[in-house]
Amino acid sequence: MRLLECQTDGSIRLTDNLLDKDVSQYQYAILSHRWGPYEVTFEDMLDGSGSKKAGYEKIKFCGEQAALDGLKYFWVDSCCIKKSSDAELSEAINSMYRWYSRAAKCYVYLSDVSNSGGQGNASQPAWSASFRTSEWFSRGWTLQELIAPSSVDFFSRNRTRLGDRSSLGQQIHEITGIALSALSGTPLSHFSVDERFKWAQNRNTTREEDWAYCLLGIFDISMPVIYGEGRERAVNRLRKEINEALNNQDMSTSSNAFIATQNTLSWDQLADPNLL
Repeated sequence: MRLLECQTDGSIRLTDNLLDKDVSQYQYAILSHRWGPYEVTFEDMLDGSGSKKAGYEKIKFCGEQAALDGLKYFWVDSCCIKKSSDAELSEAINSMYRWYSRAAKCYVYLSDVSNSGGQGNASQPAWSASFRTSEWFSRGWTLQELIAPSSVDFFSRNRTRLGDRSSLGQQIHEITGIALSALSGTPLSHFSVDERFKWAQNRNTTREEDWAYCLLGIFDISMPVIYGEGRERAVNRLRKEINEALNNQDMSTSSNAFIATQNTLSWDQLADPNLL
């Protein structure tokens, strides 16, 4: 895992690639966002061209907000992973949930929500309607980014803080269908396989296989990343790993109930979004 660090001259640099055992020594913030057409890549950060891209503004925002929260380091998925390396990308995808869960702060940047203009009141802010329809809630990867961190703050495209996962919990529950208890930190093992899949079934990913890969942390599963295999094969491999994990559990009363509710949703439906 590489982190970002703001320098005294205002520039931003990448740290060395940290071993997992060393990451716990760092307090860091993490950004959750929808990708746009001009994101800063790992290579852009190395050659210094990243600051010329539109996506650099989100990186600056994350670093500046982290500093306000007393954090020296921060992480942004677009530029902290060397995606040209298949091995590094696979490791990152399998580690992503853990990285988000370890973050001291997660900042959700909503590029399609503005808090400027319009009339509102304390119970129904002017930005409430656009918050409910934000595309951030429809993306596959943002599911774990919503659930894993201990602290999640939401910001408009104007960089104004809208609230956190607690204060906005009821709205988030109504938008996503995710139980309030899951949003409040109840371990995901307390929720059935079926319920967790329902949280994801209407979410989309740009690459079809990512619909399965973005759920690895939700089910505490690790498996190889094979782009080109298609969604059906990826979901079937995920199903196999989940079933093996369930079979290895101690068959307590709670796990019996857990297993009994796992197959309400058809695996064929999950593998083929056209069947949902």
